[in-house]
Amino acid sequence: MFELKAQMYFAAAHHLLNYDGECENQHGHNWLVESYAKGSELDKSNILVDYKVLKHELKAVLDLLDHKDLNELPYFNGESPSSEMISKFIYTKMKEKISIVSKVSVWETPTSCASYYEE
Repeated sequence: MFELKAQMYFAAAHHLLNYDGECENQHGHNWLVESYAKGSELDKSNILVDYKVLKHELKAVLDLLDHKDLNELPYFNGESPSSEMISKFIYTKMKEKISIVSKVSVWETPTSCASYYEE
């Protein structure tokens, strides 16, 4: 089995709903996003998926989030745009374009990460 990972950053603001604490207030992060692709079949160049393709699709999704107020985006309408929900959003969008996307991890700080994947 092979696994690839591409990393990119985006910056955005959000606040958590139904939360009692500082994060209920508007604040921002510079999120690090890791997108993983997994599979056992390589192409004729012995590549699982071209990094250029993986990064292009990841950038396209992150452009929907970058420098936005995440609470105002239709996907998060009435939902708390937590790191967990952000990772699910990115995973879902990536999976539409690259079927072998296996996981997305979203780091809101260097020590705090949420991941989404399907079994």
